[in-house]
Amino acid sequence: MSEVVRLSFSIEKALNGKLEELVRASRYKNRSEFIRDLIRSKLVETEWKKGEVAFGTITFIYDHHYRGLSDKLIELQHHHHSEILAATHVHLSHDLCAEVILVKGKASEIREMSDLIRQQKGVLHASLSMSSTGRKLQ
Repeated sequence: MSEVVRLSFSIEKALNGKLEELVRASRYKNRSEFIRDLIRSKLVETEWKKGEVAFGTITFIYDHHYRGLSDKLIELQHHHHSEILAATHVHLSHDLCAEVILVKGKASEIREMSDLIRQQKGVLHASLSMSSTGRKLQ
């Protein structure tokens, strides 16, 4: 484990109350764990803005009977083949399918692919979960 540094800082009483509410609601054991995760989240956001490599998943639900949709989704994935690590297709019902695409690449490219998938008629829901490769979070 890395060396621990103790910090002291000042914030307004009302803001401290909000911090304590957030810590409790998030079920963190203490403020330190909560603040460490806030810092890591900001580091990941900064990596995305700098155009560094991101890692994540695109999950979407769609009606596979929607005319031409399957072909459009395949074409989108082929267009972004360099960002796709793996894809899983699941049959949810006779009409509905789910796909989870594991992605790695520039955050802007991953967002573009996710947005293009989401915009297709027949896609009922799409979500993007993006993180860092973790190299700069230690």
